Order: sequence, then structure tokens, then C-alpha cells
Amino acid sequence: MPSVLAHPYLLLTLTALFWSGNMVTGRGLREDVPPILLALLRWLIALGLTLPFAARHFDRQQLATIRRAWPAMLLLGLLGVAGYNTFAYIALQHTTATNASLLNSFIPIVTIALSWALLGRRLHGAEALGVLASMAGVLLIVGRGDPGVLLSLSLNRGDLWMLLAVLTWALYTVGLQWRPAGLDPMVMLAAFTLVGLSALIPAAAAEYVAGARLELGPGTLVGILYTGVFPGFLGYVFYNRGVAAVGPNRGSLFIHLMPAFGTGLAALFLGERPHWYHLCGIVLIFVGIVMNTRKAP
Repeated sequence: MPSVLAHPYLLLTLTALFWSGNMVTGRGLREDVPPILLALLRWLIALGLTLPFAARHFDRQQLATIRRAWPAMLLLGLLGVAGYNTFAYIALQHTTATNASLLNSFIPIVTIALSWALLGRRLHGAEALGVLASMAGVLLIVGRGDPGVLLSLSLNRGDLWMLLAVLTWALYTVGLQWRPAGLDPMVMLAAFTLVGLSALIPAAAAEYVAGARLELGPGTLVGILYTGVFPGFLGYVFYNRGVAAVGPNRGSLFIHLMPAFGTGLAALFLGERPHWYHLCGIVLIFVGIVMNTRKAP
């Protein structure tokens, strides 16, 4: 990877951009692709892209490392591959993009809480203020500058699925601290993906038996390919590298960029004009991230 692209903060920023597009795509495909099938197809594509890189580094030593750390590999594969995106796609079948964006933005807060509970890590001074500033920016964007909008939000079945997705991803982020040392990142991603697919295949079969069907067209195909290449393959490679370099607290904070990127993508592809609260919210998000990343990783 070129040295510029190896910087963890850039990798985490690109991850937030790719995943913002994933939310837009998941919502757009909800009428044409069943949610579990979308997750399955996404990870099949990602696995196809990962295997050529993983094969270069896979050997008996790598296999032995995986065997020794199989509980962590199993848990992380189920959480990060089979869990989060599947729950998010199910959520987008039933809830609005506003509610999903708001709930997804609580991932850093949940990650920090789990990091404190499981790893004993605490925020101090500027870090805590940075989290508050970033979260304020998220709420400003989602609430469109009106506290009444936030107060009027109510949880439905989709929101509950999104809360489950949030908890799942926070656990995955913290759990990356227990990934086996010495395991090549591509081999690790391939192993995670195989674990996740082993759970997604029977779940997608059950979804099909229940009557869910795929409506495949040119736009649908492009959307599926996007989810596999960018949020699936590149997003996870970049996120894993970024979190490994800066830790779960700082790494998860970059998810706060998703509402900001979502605003830009909506303006670009949907013709929605940004308002004052979008710009102010984006500024607060960046202020919060800068306060948490002032020290070199």
C-alpha cells in the first residue's frame, strides 16, 4: 500500500465514505434485494477480492495461528461479517435513513463504553470534549438544527435492528484488540469472511424459503458490486488497519463522519441542497476528531 494511503486517519476517513455509500445503497436496493441475500452477495464479492492477496501469505504458520486463536476468529467473523451489515440491511427495510443515521452514529459512544468495561480504557480531557463535540455535530445534522426533530423520533422495528447492529459493530471494534498477532491482514479478513459466510448461507436460504426474491437489473447489479468492492472489501481492510494503528476509541470516532459524507452524497446524487446545520455539524464533527487525533498514532 502506498505510504500516503497507509496513514490510519486517511484509511478511517475513506472507510466512513465507503460505508456512507453503503447506507444509501442498502436503502435504495430494499425493494429489489432481500437484506440477508444482499449481505451474502456482498461478502462473496469481497471474498473473491481477498483470496488472491491472502493466498500469497497463507502457509502452515498462518494456519497454526488461526487454529490457536479460533475462538477470537470465530467471534470476530460472526460480529463483523455476519452480524453488523446484515442487521443494518434488515433495519433499512423498516426505518428511515434519518433514524438509521442517528442510531449508527452512536457506535463510537458504545465502543468507548465497551472499551472502558472490557479493556479498562478511559477518556481524558480533550478526548472527552472531542467526543462530545463530534456527537453534537451528528445530532445537529440529523436533527436539521431543530431539537424538536430529535424529540419526535420514535423507535420502530427497524430502529431496534439498527441498535443491534450498533452493538455488534462496537463489540467487533473492541474485539479487534484480541486478533492473533502475526496473522497477515488479508488472511485474517479471508478467515473472518469465511466464518461470516458460513452463517449467512443458511440464513439466506431460510430467507428464500420464506418468500424473499431477488429482482436483478442493471442498477441492482451495480449496487451489489459497490457493496462488495468498496464497503465490503476496501472498507474492512482500511478499518482493520486503522483501528490496529490508533485503537478502538479513536478508530470508531471516524464513524461520526458518516452523516457528513451522507449529506454530500445526497447533494451529489439526489440533488438535495445542504443547509446551515449541515455545514455547522460537519465543522463540529471535524473539531471533535481533531481533538482526539492531535497526537501522532
